[in-house]
Order: sequence, then C-alpha cells, then structure tokens
Amino acid sequence: MKEKILNILFIVFGLFMANSGINKFTNHMSMGEPSAAMQELFGHLMAFGWLMPLVGIVELIGGVLIVIPKTRLIGAITLLPIMTGILLTHIVNDPSSMPMAIVFFVLNAAILVMGRNKLCELKS
Repeated sequence: MKEKILNILFIVFGLFMANSGINKFTNHMSMGEPSAAMQELFGHLMAFGWLMPLVGIVELIGGVLIVIPKTRLIGAITLLPIMTGILLTHIVNDPSSMPMAIVFFVLNAAILVMGRNKLCELKS
C-alpha cells in the first residue's frame, strides 16, 4: 500500500514538473500575480534569453523520466539542480509559496534516497 501511494505521489510530481516545463513555452497556466521580488528576478532571468527555455526542457525531460518507474532515479537526478533552484528562489524571494516547493523538493529527495543503492553501484 505504501509503495502504491508513493508511486502515485511520484507520478503526480513528474506530471507537475513536465507541465511546468511545457508552460515555459506555451504560457497555458496562470501563476497568479508574482511578488515584486519575483518579478524582478524573472526579469533578470528572461534577459538571458536561453535560460528559461533550458529550464523548461530540463523540467519536461525530468518530469517524464520520473513518471516512468524504471527511469525515475535518472529523472530525480536531472531535476535536482532545478528543484534546488526553485527551493532557494522561494526561500529568498517569495516565502509565501514555499510549502509547495518544499513538498516537491522532499519528493525529489525521496526518490534519490530510495534509489541510493543503485547510485552506490555507479561509483565502483
């Protein structure tokens, strides 16, 4: 039962990340009115031109990999830098929306902890 619940949570997490990645290109989801600090931050990030599409591609690929059980660990590794950035961004710039970022970071970390034996095999 515990495994089925975790599997459902991981699939929802993967679908959310894939959807977030697609949203970087299509703007189909409204994120609400961001705080002034977040608007300033995203203004600077958008100035690069290539950074947000890259984040969107990584979110999409990582999300799809997490949905597939056999590739879930690779998806979590792929998303770890993105999730760290999301968590730090919310801690520094918008603490009001931090609970959701914490939940997704914990789900990503749980996948990594559950697959730690496979990761240990890679170092030999």
